[in-house]
Amino acid sequence: MERKRSLFSRLPLISQLNKSMGLQRGMLITGLVMTICFLLTAAFAPWLAPYGFSQRFNETQAPPSSTHLWGTTAGGYDVLSRTIWGAQTAFLVIVVAVVLSIFIGVILGLVSGYLGGWLDRILVVVADAIYAFPTLLLAMVMSIAISQGRSDLWSGIFSAAISITVVFIPQYFRVIRAETIRLKAEPFVESAIVVGASSVRIMARHIYKNATRTLPLIFTLNASEAILTLAGLGFLGFGIEPSSAAEWGYDLNHAQSDATSGIWWTGLFPGLAIVLTVLGLTLLGESMNDLNDPRLRGRKRSDKKKARKDEELVKA
Repeated sequence: MERKRSLFSRLPLISQLNKSMGLQRGMLITGLVMTICFLLTAAFAPWLAPYGFSQRFNETQAPPSSTHLWGTTAGGYDVLSRTIWGAQTAFLVIVVAVVLSIFIGVILGLVSGYLGGWLDRILVVVADAIYAFPTLLLAMVMSIAISQGRSDLWSGIFSAAISITVVFIPQYFRVIRAETIRLKAEPFVESAIVVGASSVRIMARHIYKNATRTLPLIFTLNASEAILTLAGLGFLGFGIEPSSAAEWGYDLNHAQSDATSGIWWTGLFPGLAIVLTVLGLTLLGESMNDLNDPRLRGRKRSDKKKARKDEELVKA
């Protein structure tokens, strides 16, 4: 039983909760709850949404009522249904984009950091050049090149995901490269070289596990950035067709003219969905990042010791 408890306590989020205290714990729990709500909404969208994302009604721009709880849009779409289905679209884009980014960025970072030389210099220059471009502008260029700006569900998801992937690869590349350069000088890597291990084996078995420990932190932060990039593409008209999938940025774009006429419900709920989802992922990522900083952990331990001493003095 003790072994099971210790293994459970070593799980990423459980260990973070055990380390956290005060405001940090509040931020972590809040971000975790909001992220879980987003994931559950995306997973159960077909059952939660009262209508399909492309189902149209004769009542256009109808205010919230018992039939349409969040009203309808100018195109006759149910706002509640499209907001719920939009969570599923955002989740799919996040998964495809971040998985592709991690896969390519980790491989390039390992190879560049371990082998060095002219290959490292070329990859660093290319990564810095991509990183220097504005995120949304680069995603727009890639979206136009891949799908001419508009597409159906899966081609739209993949084009948006690949657009975001190009932006994220340099981030993973730089982190993994820096860790690989540091680990390359460690004694266990030098021992593997002495016994005749190949470069591929050293990178795969010895460096990879130690260099990728910070990836969950980068993942949560990049997930929120992916949602903003996807919403930006949809808002500017480079997103997915409304008949193929629901997308929050597209709905916000078509709600601009409604806002001037006092029709608030078509833009309020998709905007809140973006804000709350990004806020939850950001709180989760920032809290995990702070709790993985040894300096903050040390400060927390000293604060605990000081509190105990104060309690002992009060009791005395």
